[in-house]
Amino acid sequence: MQRKRYAPGRTGPTARTGSAARTGSTARTALGLALGLGLAAGLVGCSSGTPSEDVAVDAKAGLAASAAPPGRYQTLFEPCGAVPRAVLQEMLPGAAALPDPERDRAYRGTAAVTYDTDRRVGCSWRADTPEASHRLSLDIERVVSYDSAVSDDDRAQEVYVRKQLAANIPLPPTAPPETGGTPTTGPSGSTTGTAGTGGPSQPAVTGGATPVNAPASAPPGSTAPTAPTPTGPASGGPTPSGAPSATGLEPRVLEGLGDVAYLDDVLGQPRASSRQRSVSVVFRTSNVIVTVSYREEAVGLAEAPDSGELQERARKVARLLADRLEE
Repeated sequence: MQRKRYAPGRTGPTARTGSAARTGSTARTALGLALGLGLAAGLVGCSSGTPSEDVAVDAKAGLAASAAPPGRYQTLFEPCGAVPRAVLQEMLPGAAALPDPERDRAYRGTAAVTYDTDRRVGCSWRADTPEASHRLSLDIERVVSYDSAVSDDDRAQEVYVRKQLAANIPLPPTAPPETGGTPTTGPSGSTTGTAGTGGPSQPAVTGGATPVNAPASAPPGSTAPTAPTPTGPASGGPTPSGAPSATGLEPRVLEGLGDVAYLDDVLGQPRASSRQRSVSVVFRTSNVIVTVSYREEAVGLAEAPDSGELQERARKVARLLADRLEE
């Protein structure tokens, strides 16, 4: 007869039921662990997308940080009170002979009509006598750039350059001339390029001016353009504007006034009984552009008003306004 091996614990249906319960509990535990691991994996997957979002946020922050700075000036001063009375007496010599009400009105000036005095202001003074008429006017503009990539100063420089070019005053050179080749001489004797560089000749630069929008190089087989020659005869006669050339009184770039400045001198067309000359001094300080215009019309004189005297007076007012902007 075969004996049964003894096994501790309960036997029969009850023992099988307990074993099944333990098996179900183990299965539930495994299922819980699987669900937990899946949830953790999902969280890791979601969190893996955050770096790109962080990069996008950082990129936006970088764009904001790289925005061009605003200009130095946010408002403008009152122009009619910017010129002292003593200076006005010099600018308007005929006002002293006017009756008191007219003289006071002449020295008080007339403000220009503008829509926003924080963006643009102006003032004008005038005194007329039987012998001469004098007029002084100021135009002060604060330039604002609406492009975040362009500063107010850079936008003001663009406006200033357009004014200078409109006055036919060449821009100063911005870079030294290139070296490394032998200059070739054109028919007029001006330097038109360099030889031995293996490329086409470059535009000529005459009179210290840099051609505007000049191409970097000319296409093969074409002739390189040359810069326009300075206006006015070389003999030192009057320029088309009426200011003597090569005497220091011709229209020119000014030094020591604002960031950049120029002076223009224009002689009006002769009339039967009068001659007129207008002098303008334009300068830029940061994002503000100032224009000083001074005009004299002489009556009954064959000679035009003196260029040197008018220029000195206009420059004096410009220096006063430049100092006012530095306060």
